[in-house]
Amino acid sequence: MKISELRDGMRRVDAEGIVSEIPEPRVVTLRTGQQARVADCTLQDASGKVKLSLWDDDIEKVHVGSRIKVENGYTNSFRGEIRLNVGRYGRLITLE
Repeated sequence: MKISELRDGMRRVDAEGIVSEIPEPRVVTLRTGQQARVADCTLQDASGKVKLSLWDDDIEKVHVGSRIKVENGYTNSFRGEIRLNVGRYGRLITLE
């Protein structure tokens, strides 16, 4: 699926692209009280770009310039911006 085709609330999303930006991870407190690291990187293809939320170990799997694929991900909207998420049932695959 092309990034430009992503809409809020989509499930079972398969998309791929190149990571063009990865900010420093931030630490968040989960509902369970545990802490986790999250980084909102930018994923782009020829059709556009989208924010991709990477959690904990997934952050180390990619770097700027990595070609990746998200399988069985989902989208949501945060502060008016569409975001792609790997989620509990999805997979992040590096294609290099």
